Amino acid sequence: MSNTRPTLEAADQMVADTPASGKHRSLGWIAGIATLGSFLFGYDTGVISGALPYMYMSEAAHGLHLTAAEEGWVGGLLLLGAAIGALTGGQLSDRFGRRHNLLVLAAIFLVGGVGTALAPNLWIMYIMRFILGLAVGGASATVPVYLAETAPKRIRGTIVAIDQLMIVVGQLAAFTFNAVINAAYGGPTIEIASDPSGYLQPGAQPWSNVTALQSQLDPDAYQAFVNQLVINGGNGSAWRLMLVLCTIPAVFLWIGMRMMPESPRWYAANRKYYEAIGALKRMRDDRDEPIEDEFKDMLRKQEAEAHQKKGTFSDLFRVPWIRRLFLVGLLLAASNQLTGVNTVMYYAPKVLEYAGMTTSASITAQVANGVMSVIGSALGLYLVFRFRRRQILLFCIAGVACCMFAIAATFGILIAPHVAEGTKPDAWAAFVVLAVMGVFMLIVQSSNGPVVWTMLGEMFPAFIRGIANGSAVFFLWCVNALVTVTFPVMMQDLGGTITYSIYGVINILVFLGLWKWMPETSGLSMEEIEVEMEKKFS
Repeated sequence: MSNTRPTLEAADQMVADTPASGKHRSLGWIAGIATLGSFLFGYDTGVISGALPYMYMSEAAHGLHLTAAEEGWVGGLLLLGAAIGALTGGQLSDRFGRRHNLLVLAAIFLVGGVGTALAPNLWIMYIMRFILGLAVGGASATVPVYLAETAPKRIRGTIVAIDQLMIVVGQLAAFTFNAVINAAYGGPTIEIASDPSGYLQPGAQPWSNVTALQSQLDPDAYQAFVNQLVINGGNGSAWRLMLVLCTIPAVFLWIGMRMMPESPRWYAANRKYYEAIGALKRMRDDRDEPIEDEFKDMLRKQEAEAHQKKGTFSDLFRVPWIRRLFLVGLLLAASNQLTGVNTVMYYAPKVLEYAGMTTSASITAQVANGVMSVIGSALGLYLVFRFRRRQILLFCIAGVACCMFAIAATFGILIAPHVAEGTKPDAWAAFVVLAVMGVFMLIVQSSNGPVVWTMLGEMFPAFIRGIANGSAVFFLWCVNALVTVTFPVMMQDLGGTITYSIYGVINILVFLGLWKWMPETSGLSMEEIEVEMEKKFS
């Protein structure tokens, strides 16, 4: 029977008797389709950076007339949805299958993309961004597992690493399409019928002429100024086109996954052994180890896991050394987001506007950050194998702190004096900020992401690894949401100098915490890591 674990002796005959369950699919084809989920993860998190300047425009100009707090929640609600999606996505894929989960996620990406693009008001936007976040989080939990379970061990590391690379490629694609759409629309523009305050002349005006007054007025006075403008129209609806483009890869993900096999290891874990063999025969070729050997490895692992203790959430806190290890895992997860990486991914155009760049130029400039992010992510594939984990991450956090203080100094020396006098900063000041952002993205993407995600997957003991890793990733998304929600308000109320100085200090504290408590896992097998962690934290 298919649901009875066969003996190793019977495995050879089962493999011989079982045909492939469908047409052969190459690993490149499988990875290319599955990582569309990662691409969508990147696109949907990155696209908001170019859409927000248009959303800020008044409703009469077809924007959403956002405040700084509302801007934070547009980004933050997606991340809260992602936290829940990451927590539940793994459980759903365990129950219903990886392929099934990706088909459902493709549909949610489609619904969320259309819903955000058609949102008639801010509250519908909030709901749809949360729904889209469920898909983003679910993809972050499902795609790496599907890739790891379908790839042969000869190239498993490379295939799984493509997942992280596709996330930043998705973000770069979002930045690029934002720039193209922005250029096609001629930049954010409004038609002013009259300005009772007398600041602006009637007629077509770049929206950057409106936002430039932020440096001369306090936040309440600026909002009052925008509210009193009589506007006949504008091109604020460009954000809808930016957001709806994510539906295209969502459709391809849904169509493509219908042609892909289910994970053979999911089949085996659910005692569907003939189906597991059929799936293996669809994706293996003569470069891989014999299917008989791979199938026997699955059976041996299943036999070992059958006698293994199953961990519970309470074990994270009941066992002292595991509790300490888990808290270090939370510190690692927090370090990934407290770098402020997503303040650049989501809000760089707004920061560059504060620095004196026009709205249209800042949207285009974001492409440079995307390019540096992709280069850094590719470089990280080398660094994580060449250097030790502690070395890489401590260097990253030190570099991040320096970048934060450099941006703070740039605001304090080159920008804040002009803001205080109500004048426009020198044009090159914004390019200094952009250059530091580029260095920052290169550092973070080449070091922090690869190390943190690798260590969260390997540092916890086997019997509780799934629960501990899932909880740490959930915490990571929550910290991401906190940073995303608070950053726009901090920039508005505190200014760039204080805001970036705060992030610099935070990263110094994170550096000290990692220096004291971060373990080293390089060069150790999973079993050796477990022994070392118990010894270190007992």
